[in-house]
Amino acid sequence: MTTMTETSARFREFKMPDVGEGLTEAEILKWFVQPGDTVTDGQVVCEVETAKAAVELPIPFDGVVHELRFPEGTTVDVGQVIIAIDVAPGSGDAPAPAAAAPVQEPVAEPEAEAEPKGRTPVLVGYGVAESSTKRRPRKGAAAAPEAAAVAAAVQAELNGHGAPAAPTPAPATAVPVQGGRPLAKPPVRKLAKDLGIDLATVVPTGKDGIITREDVHAAAAPAAPEAPAAVASPVAPAPAVAEAPAVVSDSARETRIPVKGVRKAIAQAMVGSAFTAPHVTEFVTVDVTRTMKLVAELKEDKDMAGVRVNPLLIIAKALLVAIKRNPEVNAAWDEANQEIVQKHYVNLGIAAATPRGLIVPNIKDAHDKTLPQLAQALGELVTTARDGKTSPAAMAGGTVTITNVGVFGVDTGTPILNPGESAILAVGAIKLQPWVHKGKVKPRQVTTLALSFDHRLVDGELGSKVLADVAAILEQPKRLITWA
Repeated sequence: MTTMTETSARFREFKMPDVGEGLTEAEILKWFVQPGDTVTDGQVVCEVETAKAAVELPIPFDGVVHELRFPEGTTVDVGQVIIAIDVAPGSGDAPAPAAAAPVQEPVAEPEAEAEPKGRTPVLVGYGVAESSTKRRPRKGAAAAPEAAAVAAAVQAELNGHGAPAAPTPAPATAVPVQGGRPLAKPPVRKLAKDLGIDLATVVPTGKDGIITREDVHAAAAPAAPEAPAAVASPVAPAPAVAEAPAVVSDSARETRIPVKGVRKAIAQAMVGSAFTAPHVTEFVTVDVTRTMKLVAELKEDKDMAGVRVNPLLIIAKALLVAIKRNPEVNAAWDEANQEIVQKHYVNLGIAAATPRGLIVPNIKDAHDKTLPQLAQALGELVTTARDGKTSPAAMAGGTVTITNVGVFGVDTGTPILNPGESAILAVGAIKLQPWVHKGKVKPRQVTTLALSFDHRLVDGELGSKVLADVAAILEQPKRLITWA
């Protein structure tokens, strides 16, 4: 996709690119430049978060930043212009940048398409027809007496008097009107939707009654308690007031977190997988004492120097061997063509918890790697994921996955398949437990494995064979030599 356009010989625009495979939007996490800054070809100008990962975007030409089209925190569709660059600064008079400080509100495109008759252009598309929209009236002097009278009546009711107490000056804000569609720009509407705010209840302070971001944030903030009205002498409150329960603002009792980026992708993928692929999960509890001894020996092996050695390494190798012995499990279901697609390679996914949510990067062609190579790949994968630098390409094309819930002290679970994959192995905590070993009860290192698989293409027999092979290798890791 072309990610830049030219509005003139002097100004060039950079569009939000598709940094993954078929992504449709990305959120601007951080701008590294501001209007007036000089940039060079290849310089990173912003960081965006897609449904898969956080990605830094470089600018493809030299110049001076003329305009930032969207503020940080805005979700932008792929193909929309996000920044304009003056590639020939000083060559003549140019319009001043939209803002000298960090951008706060999106602005319109430099060249708009022909406007539909009777409609006003906004940031995206066009507004509703003028004949169907009533603008909110500005606050006028005539509104003050009415507001004061309402305030006085309310105060009188609270005081229990027949006559109103001294009126409190009305705040200098516009009063929302009833009826008609609230006026707000698309980003402001999205913000209100994310925060769960009904725009019809928001007091507008913008020009011509337009609701601003600040208005939405003000509506979302807990209302400050009103100061008690001053009275000449103590007055017993009316019974209705005394018995009324205290009202606690919802925003003080709840926290609303917009679902976007990685979390949004996780939710969509898991729902799609759970309700598309018929899941079956099987369990096995296995003595992994010998595997733990092997891990300790490998840590002292000079061939494994400089790489991370842990039980996950042996478990990953055991799963790869089990897939080699039962290749039919490494497949995918093609719904469109009603075919089972056999994979002759293994891209081994490893579920990783990161500050941005759970991601599943995979080791490409893991089946061809030696144990030291697999250890190195695992170490790089985990480090990159924790640093938040996993690329979308690293998370694409997985065939089977391992999720290690044991690191949280959990015995096991029933994992949900990643979309497009046939199986996922959950590894539980490895604990010292009483175990019958050679006819005697002894303390042994024991764990529970859970294998979920797509029952459309993996039947019970095949799934059981794969799980049994993994368990047999972990119980007797010498089988790695003979089965690999």
